Amino acid sequence: MLTKNLSIKTKKKKTGAELILANKELVFQNEEKEKRAAELILANKELVFQNEEKGKRAAELIIADKELVYQNEEKEKRAAELIIADKNYLSKRRKRKTRSRVNNC
Repeated sequence: MLTKNLSIKTKKKKTGAELILANKELVFQNEEKEKRAAELILANKELVFQNEEKGKRAAELIIADKELVYQNEEKEKRAAELIIADKNYLSKRRKRKTRSRVNNC
């Protein structure tokens, strides 16, 4: 009976020691999970910030694109005006040459 009691006590001690080790392992794992959760929170905040910055940059690019479209339209109008002015100039120049030939004859 004494041997049986010692055996039970030994098993209980062994089981107790195993439970203490398992508990320490769980504490360690929980600490690691908390660290990882904190890292993920920081990473998420960084991603939110980056997305906000991308949104701002996209808005800036949209405005810049609209400005470029406007400028191109103005350039096209000016080019059309210059073509008309050039045609008028050439037409007047031809008329002068024709008059000067007629006058010289």
